Amino acid sequence: MGPTQISGLPAHALLVHVVVVLVPLTALLVVLSAVWPAARRRLGVLTPLVALVAVVSVPLTTHAGEWLEARVPPDALVRRHAELGDGLLPWAIGLFVLAAAVWLWGRRSELGGSADGGTHAAARPGGLAVMIVLAVLSVVVAVGSVVQIYRIGDSGAKAVWHDSFSPNPGPGEHG
Repeated sequence: MGPTQISGLPAHALLVHVVVVLVPLTALLVVLSAVWPAARRRLGVLTPLVALVAVVSVPLTTHAGEWLEARVPPDALVRRHAELGDGLLPWAIGLFVLAAAVWLWGRRSELGGSADGGTHAAARPGGLAVMIVLAVLSVVVAVGSVVQIYRIGDSGAKAVWHDSFSPNPGPGEHG
């Protein structure tokens, strides 16, 4: 489904950085676009495009992580990290759906509404309500996705670093 190794290194260790950057960036862009019309106009289609790349990167990273999990000793911390990682895709999809909806609704508003020459989307009955709902949903999904990224990253760091270093420098090391 995707790369499992890159230059002899487990791809998960490299791909995870794409997810760790793109999901929070997408969350920020979605919220900005949903609550700030000027930002939505400036960002344009960039927000849904970044969200799409984030969505695609999640299963690639998860696949590479499953490959790596099968090649390390069984460990409860690794298992917990994998379980949390499996829960990120719905959040990333939610961000993408909201990014597309906010962008499309904003375009519809800027272009004067419907194809029949109607008024601006926000000025039509219910238009403001739709933007408020999109803004609230955007904030909720953005916060949820960033919290999930944090939980996954924290569990991954614990899985990698637990009992694998000493707080004291080794012999001959200065510290």
